[in-house]
Amino acid sequence: MIEINNQTAATSLNFFKKKVANYCLEKLAIKKNVSIVLVADKKIQELNKIYRKKNKITDVLSFGDWNDKNFLGEVIICLPQAKRQAKKYKTNLKQELTRLLIHGILHLAGFDHEKSKQEEKKMFKLQEEMICSISAK
Repeated sequence: MIEINNQTAATSLNFFKKKVANYCLEKLAIKKNVSIVLVADKKIQELNKIYRKKNKITDVLSFGDWNDKNFLGEVIICLPQAKRQAKKYKTNLKQELTRLLIHGILHLAGFDHEKSKQEEKKMFKLQEEMICSISAK
Protein backbone atom coordinates (compact mmCIF):
# COMPACT_ATOMS: atom_id res chain seq x y z
CA MET A 1 0.00 0.00 0.00
CA ILE A 2 1.18 3.48 -0.86
CA GLU A 3 0.00 6.27 1.42
CA ILE A 4 0.29 9.89 0.27
CA ASN A 5 0.18 12.87 2.60
CA ASN A 6 0.21 16.20 0.79
CA GLN A 7 1.04 18.98 3.26
CA THR A 8 1.18 21.62 0.54
CA ALA A 9 -1.58 23.61 -1.14
CA ALA A 10 -0.68 22.24 -4.56
CA THR A 11 -2.50 19.58 -6.52
CA SER A 12 -0.98 16.34 -5.42
CA LEU A 13 -0.86 14.06 -8.50
CA ASN A 14 -1.65 11.11 -6.19
CA PHE A 15 -2.38 8.58 -8.95
CA PHE A 16 0.90 9.38 -10.68
CA LYS A 17 2.99 9.10 -7.51
CA LYS A 18 1.35 5.81 -6.56
CA LYS A 19 2.12 4.43 -10.03
CA VAL A 20 5.81 5.39 -9.70
CA ALA A 21 6.10 4.04 -6.16
CA ASN A 22 4.38 0.76 -7.06
CA TYR A 23 6.68 0.37 -10.07
CA CYS A 24 9.78 0.88 -7.88
CA LEU A 25 8.66 -1.56 -5.23
CA GLU A 26 7.80 -4.16 -7.86
CA LYS A 27 11.14 -3.68 -9.65
CA LEU A 28 13.00 -4.07 -6.33
CA ALA A 29 10.81 -7.06 -5.31
CA ILE A 30 9.72 -5.29 -2.13
CA LYS A 31 6.30 -6.08 -0.70
CA LYS A 32 6.11 -3.41 1.97
CA ASN A 33 4.13 -0.25 2.50
CA VAL A 34 5.57 3.19 1.77
CA SER A 35 4.44 6.63 2.83
CA ILE A 36 5.02 9.62 0.55
CA VAL A 37 4.82 13.10 2.04
CA LEU A 38 4.91 16.39 0.14
CA VAL A 39 6.09 19.34 2.20
CA ALA A 40 7.09 22.98 1.78
CA ASP A 41 10.56 24.52 2.10
CA LYS A 42 10.34 25.34 5.81
CA LYS A 43 9.40 21.78 6.84
CA ILE A 44 12.07 20.02 4.76
CA GLN A 45 14.73 22.44 6.02
CA GLU A 46 13.66 21.76 9.60
CA LEU A 47 13.81 17.98 9.08
CA ASN A 48 17.15 18.23 7.28
CA LYS A 49 18.58 20.25 10.17
CA ILE A 50 17.31 17.84 12.82
CA TYR A 51 18.19 14.55 11.15
CA ARG A 52 21.15 15.38 8.91
CA LYS A 53 22.58 18.42 10.71
CA LYS A 54 22.29 20.41 7.48
CA ASN A 55 20.41 23.69 7.89
CA LYS A 56 19.28 24.01 4.29
CA ILE A 57 16.46 23.07 1.97
CA THR A 58 16.87 19.72 0.27
CA ASP A 59 14.75 17.97 -2.34
CA VAL A 60 14.06 14.58 -0.76
CA LEU A 61 14.57 12.79 2.54
CA SER A 62 13.96 9.12 3.33
CA PHE A 63 13.27 7.61 6.72
CA GLY A 64 13.28 3.84 6.94
CA ASP A 65 11.44 1.75 9.50
CA TRP A 66 13.31 -1.50 9.90
CA ASN A 67 11.32 -2.49 13.00
CA ASP A 68 8.04 -2.92 11.11
CA LYS A 69 8.13 -5.89 8.73
CA ASN A 70 5.26 -4.44 6.65
CA PHE A 71 6.44 -0.82 6.41
CA LEU A 72 9.50 0.15 4.36
CA GLY A 73 9.50 3.81 5.37
CA GLU A 74 8.65 7.34 4.37
CA VAL A 75 9.82 9.47 1.47
CA ILE A 76 9.49 13.20 2.07
CA ILE A 77 9.64 15.41 -1.01
CA CYS A 78 9.89 19.19 -0.97
CA LEU A 79 7.43 20.25 -3.66
CA PRO A 80 8.72 23.83 -4.09
CA GLN A 81 12.28 22.50 -4.47
CA ALA A 82 11.08 19.90 -6.99
CA LYS A 83 9.46 22.72 -8.99
CA ARG A 84 12.67 24.79 -8.89
CA GLN A 85 14.76 21.81 -9.99
CA ALA A 86 12.36 20.95 -12.80
CA LYS A 87 12.78 24.49 -14.11
CA LYS A 88 16.56 24.42 -13.62
CA TYR A 89 16.94 21.06 -15.39
CA LYS A 90 14.45 22.08 -18.10
CA THR A 91 12.09 19.21 -17.39
CA ASN A 92 8.53 18.98 -16.14
CA LEU A 93 7.32 18.50 -12.59
CA LYS A 94 6.20 14.90 -13.14
CA GLN A 95 9.68 13.91 -14.35
CA GLU A 96 11.36 15.61 -11.41
CA LEU A 97 8.95 14.04 -8.92
CA THR A 98 9.65 10.67 -10.56
CA ARG A 99 13.38 11.15 -10.05
CA LEU A 100 12.98 12.22 -6.43
CA LEU A 101 10.54 9.46 -5.55
CA ILE A 102 12.70 6.75 -7.11
CA HIS A 103 15.75 8.20 -5.36
CA GLY A 104 13.98 8.17 -2.01
CA ILE A 105 12.70 4.61 -2.41
CA LEU A 106 16.17 3.40 -3.41
CA HIS A 107 17.49 4.85 -0.15
CA LEU A 108 14.75 3.01 1.76
CA ALA A 109 15.79 -0.18 -0.05
CA GLY A 110 19.33 0.20 1.30
CA PHE A 111 21.13 2.04 -1.49
CA ASP A 112 23.40 4.87 -0.35
CA HIS A 113 25.29 7.05 -2.82
CA GLU A 114 27.21 8.71 0.03
CA LYS A 115 28.82 5.43 1.14
CA SER A 116 31.33 5.06 -1.71
CA LYS A 117 31.91 5.90 -5.38
CA GLN A 118 31.02 2.31 -6.26
CA GLU A 119 27.71 2.54 -4.37
CA GLU A 120 27.04 5.92 -5.95
CA LYS A 121 27.53 4.48 -9.46
CA LYS A 122 25.34 1.49 -8.68
CA MET A 123 22.52 3.56 -7.20
CA PHE A 124 22.44 6.24 -9.90
CA LYS A 125 22.64 3.64 -12.69
CA LEU A 126 19.61 1.83 -11.28
CA GLN A 127 17.84 5.14 -10.67
CA GLU A 128 18.29 6.19 -14.31
CA GLU A 129 17.19 2.76 -15.58
CA MET A 130 14.03 3.00 -13.49
CA ILE A 131 13.32 6.57 -14.63
CA CYS A 132 13.68 5.53 -18.27
CA SER A 133 11.45 2.46 -17.77
CA ILE A 134 8.65 4.32 -16.00
CA SER A 135 8.84 7.22 -18.48
CA ALA A 136 8.43 4.79 -21.38
CA LYS A 137 5.15 3.45 -19.96
